[in-house]
Parts: sequence; C-alpha cells; structure tokens
Amino acid sequence: MIQNLDSILPRVKKPARYTGGEWNSIIKEWDPTPVKTVLIFPDTYEIGMSNMAVPILYDILNRRDDSLAERTYAPWPDMEDLMRQEGIPLFSLESRRPVKDFDIIGFSLGYELCYTNVLNMLDLAGIPVLAEERDDTCPLVIAGGGCAVNPEPISRFIDLFVIGEGEEVLPELIDCLAVMKEAGKRISKAKFLRKAAGIPGIYIPSFYDVAYNPDGTVAGIVPNVPEAKAVIDRRIVDTLPPPVTSPVVPFIETVHDRGAIEIQRGCTHGCRFCQAGMIYRPIRERPPEEVFQAAGEIIANCGYNELSLVSLSTSDYSGIEKLAADLVKTHKRLSISLPSLFIDSFSVNLLDSISSQKKTG
Repeated sequence: MIQNLDSILPRVKKPARYTGGEWNSIIKEWDPTPVKTVLIFPDTYEIGMSNMAVPILYDILNRRDDSLAERTYAPWPDMEDLMRQEGIPLFSLESRRPVKDFDIIGFSLGYELCYTNVLNMLDLAGIPVLAEERDDTCPLVIAGGGCAVNPEPISRFIDLFVIGEGEEVLPELIDCLAVMKEAGKRISKAKFLRKAAGIPGIYIPSFYDVAYNPDGTVAGIVPNVPEAKAVIDRRIVDTLPPPVTSPVVPFIETVHDRGAIEIQRGCTHGCRFCQAGMIYRPIRERPPEEVFQAAGEIIANCGYNELSLVSLSTSDYSGIEKLAADLVKTHKRLSISLPSLFIDSFSVNLLDSISSQKKTG
C-alpha cells in the first residue's frame, strides 16, 4: 500500500479525488482473491465517475468470489507533479495499492482524446508503455469501450482488446486467467494470450502482421499464430445485464451527479456524427418493471433525488411516458433526467407530462 499519500493530499485541489472510501465502494481481501483487476477510466475523477461502463464491470467482477476489482482515474496535473516528485506510483482508490501490483489493468476507452492519458498513466504506474517491452512481471494491459472497435491507433500499447460489449467477455477472460494462475504468482503472458485468443471478441495485436502497399496503405493483416482468428467478431449481449443499483457515490460533485439507469442500448437514427449509434446496435430495451424496481433501489442505496433514464435516444423507449410518470408519482421528490431526446412533438409532450418536477437533460 502507498504509505506517504496523506502527506501530499493537503497540497492538491480536490483531494477527495484520490482518497477512496466512497459510499458503496468495495474492498475485498487481497491475498485470498485469485484474480485482481484495476479498472481505469483515463480521465479525471469527475468525468470517470460519470461514466456507466466502469460501474457495470466493477459490479460484475466484485460479485465473483475469485475476483476483485478496484478503480483509478487520471490525476490532475497538480497531483501528478507531486506523485512524481515523491516517487508515488499510480494507485487504486480502494486499497491504495500500486496499479502494477494487479493482474489486469483494464482501460475503458470512451473517446480518442484520452489516448495520451493512457500512455501517461502507464508511465506514472512504472509500467513500460510499449506492449513489446512488458514481460511477465507486468500486469496484463487490456482495453475496451467504444474506441476499441478501431484499436489500431494504440495497438502497440495494449496487450489485448475487447471488441464490442464487455459484460460477457470480461468474465470469460477472468475464468481463463483463474484457471492458469497460481497463488501469488504471475501467469505466463504468452500462454494466456494464446488461450484468450480463442474467446470471441478478443483481439491481440501482437498476433497479427501488417503488410503495406508501396504507397503506405494497408495491403493486409495476417495472423501469425494459429490461435488468432482472421476476423474478430464484435461481441453483443442479447439481454442487458441487471442495472447497477449500488453504484459508488462520490464525495465531490461530478459531471453527472445523479443516479442512472440504462433503459435502452442501441439506436437506429443513424446520425452521421454519432459513433455510438452505429456500434451499439441493435436496440435492446430494459423491461419497464426492471427499471422501476432499480429506481427504488438506487434511491434507497444512494440517497439520490435525481435519476437519469439513460439511452442514446430516450424518447424512442417503448412506454417512456408512462414510465417517467409512474416514477414521479411514486417518488414524490424525485427529479427525472431525460438525456438524448430527439426534439419532436412526442418529446415535448413527454416533458410536459412530468412538468411538476424538475427536468434535466
């Protein structure tokens, strides 16, 4: 564990970004747990805590007896400068252990502008940036999220990419790792990667050779090991996993400082500016009764008085008007946030139907 962290926290802005100990955070016993993962959103705490992917994976991994998951985020420049001056490596919030002590470092890539943060965080952790320079003493560095569908820009820095949705893939990776891992020892990364290559949706850049045309364009990408597939199939979950109803509640205000339930995934509007509308198809709706129950649990577990019904196009959700009205009627002091509305007559009527409560977007 990092011992001298408390001596620098009074010297930075918003020290609560780095203290951990938030409501609903999970700390599991380190030594008895076989597989240890640190989930990283490569941006500041306030932005990362507003992301929905990390809480979903955090919940999935910590529900397993053979796995623990902790979190960390990109430190603000004042904190990074002090960490480098004091020789403090990047650490997890839950146990304050160095990131390099974990078996898996998992980056959630939400947008391309965070790529340089990925490299900076690896360097701050004391881990070689280039995948080819990392040996078996280093954690496995994996990445997923929306940007992973185009992994090549950062393929030299990542050991393994999850292409598509990660709720089913990540447990399969943990199963694979748990079987191979001996207590207290690192796995053979080469052996693990060969085995993991057989999991649908897994792309391992080092298992492919790229050939170029004379003009520099790509002529072909060819597997260089028999385990690697010529085509990687994007993973898609058929049914949305249960919503997270005990998310970590931050001590400081974040970008989206409210409860959130993903009511629908996918969108068919096909807006040309929207990557997510393309990569998260097809549309899958969460049953309204499941949303209603989750809302009550989030309010009870977190104390929020504002709830976001999240999707890429909330007004397209079947029965959204009745759902929103029922939530407001049942939870008298609850404000409903309806993001990503397409402004049409139905959206206006929807907003009017809950006009007695505060609405946010």
